Amino acid sequence: MPGRPPRRGRGGFPPVRKSLGQHFLHDARALGRIVEALGLSGAETVIEVGPGRGALTDRLVPLARRLILIEVDRALADILRQRYASAPNVEVVEADVLATDLGALANGPYVLVGNVPYYITTPILFHALKRPRPDRAVYLVQREVADRLVSAPGSRDYGALSVNVQAVAVPELIAAVPARAFRPPPKVESAIVRLVPRETPVIPPEQEARFRTLVQQIFGMRRKQMRRIVRSLAPLDAVAADELLHLVGIDPEARPETLAPPAFAALLERVGG
Repeated sequence: MPGRPPRRGRGGFPPVRKSLGQHFLHDARALGRIVEALGLSGAETVIEVGPGRGALTDRLVPLARRLILIEVDRALADILRQRYASAPNVEVVEADVLATDLGALANGPYVLVGNVPYYITTPILFHALKRPRPDRAVYLVQREVADRLVSAPGSRDYGALSVNVQAVAVPELIAAVPARAFRPPPKVESAIVRLVPRETPVIPPEQEARFRTLVQQIFGMRRKQMRRIVRSLAPLDAVAADELLHLVGIDPEARPETLAPPAFAALLERVGG
């Protein structure tokens, strides 16, 4: 019927939309750890991605000078507008975060926080690492993703995501979060991670896109030795490939998962992306 209000479920909230990957954090301890990891002084502009039902937002309102909520679910965005209508520091933006220029929205330095949908975690991470980057970002992500973000060269979880993020930021695992901390509970465990941009990234701004492409290409051949990988990327014979690798300090018999981000940056200068 025209003008009929949206259907509400338990607690007066709209039904969970599985298509948006909605799992709402309700655990007080986990919420507290996220706020603590943000380290707010009260002077920051804070962007919260996916505020959902506002459990984390409630804790951020008194701590942020300016709080911007990006919510793609129209029904939830309407509820958030009503809920924080009397809070002058809160702004609700109904939008897809991947289509939102975060730097322009903040219009100055900002910090970022979010319980991001697991099916688009990686795109959101890289979108938020575009310049101007947040001063720091705290995410609630799938535990598997958190392990990949913080893993070191040579470890089981180290891969393209590890290299591309660690080249421009320092990731830190803050805490594990069990599935029971959410409503509805996801089928996987989660973790809180913090990313702080490096003062001096491994690569300059104009090379970040090429670097990411090269890293993805290399890890697409991760079972091969670097000698064979370089020969696949550039028209070189085995001798020339070895010479190039020795020049940038890479063992020709090494495999991608053993190399730290600076090695990939050095290789970028020689083979491109």
